[in-house]
Amino acid sequence: MQNLQWYPGHMAKTRRMIEDNLKLIDVVVEILDARIPFSGRNPNFDDIIKNKPRLLVLNKSDLADKKRTRLWIEWYAERGLRVIPISCTTGMGINTVLAEARALIQDKIDREKEKGRNRTLKIMMVGIPNVGKSSLINRLIGKASTKTGDKPGVTRGKQWLRIKGDAELLDTPGILPPKFEDQEVAVRLAFTGAIRDEIMNTELLAYSLCDYLRDNYADELCARYKLDGDIAPLKGYEILEKIGKKRGFVISGGEVDMERAANMILDELRGAKIGNITLEIPDDF
Repeated sequence: MQNLQWYPGHMAKTRRMIEDNLKLIDVVVEILDARIPFSGRNPNFDDIIKNKPRLLVLNKSDLADKKRTRLWIEWYAERGLRVIPISCTTGMGINTVLAEARALIQDKIDREKEKGRNRTLKIMMVGIPNVGKSSLINRLIGKASTKTGDKPGVTRGKQWLRIKGDAELLDTPGILPPKFEDQEVAVRLAFTGAIRDEIMNTELLAYSLCDYLRDNYADELCARYKLDGDIAPLKGYEILEKIGKKRGFVISGGEVDMERAANMILDELRGAKIGNITLEIPDDF
């Protein structure tokens, strides 16, 4: 797998913007992809956000392995972080986000009330690209006020948005770390589409995905692609070749169009067509 470095100029600008606006913020809501609850966190956020109250939101929980999601919620709770699973697609858990964020500063809200003032809850939304920040905001405010897309890097500048009631949101563009110390983290990000496919070797990525699914979700993989026999001894490229044959991706000379097969399996992972897949567990870290 190629060594990945990825830090466009707008991400450096976003970091500065987050730092400059933190003093205005009550709570930071960090949105994660439930399929990569660790790899999908920018480790620099801890340094940037420091001790500001923070709520972790596991979006796309409807696509993830529910048993593994529970393990991650427990793992983060042991480290003092509140986590709630949501789905911007189905609406699951959306109504709890503001209540949970408000609970983190309830003491401050109560003190303001004692002084006769109603405090407007100011929330900053942060996360890596393609985790659904804009989709969550649109759900919270009930209309499409921010741009959304299924490609990373759609949101480009900060946006203050009022939610009905006493809350305001500051949306920020997705920001990846300046470099990946652990290339396995980069690979998991690429699996879910957080890194643009254009900078990846999709065939090598698909081989790695087949290896992971063989070891962790073999039943789902075999069921989806009607694979016969024991796949345990097979390497990732051999599994992908079998999948390509099953799907009829055969070109002249009887060879399998591996690029087409690679793009297909990545698309089907991202769309949960293979099953509810989570690509890491707490024991990995």
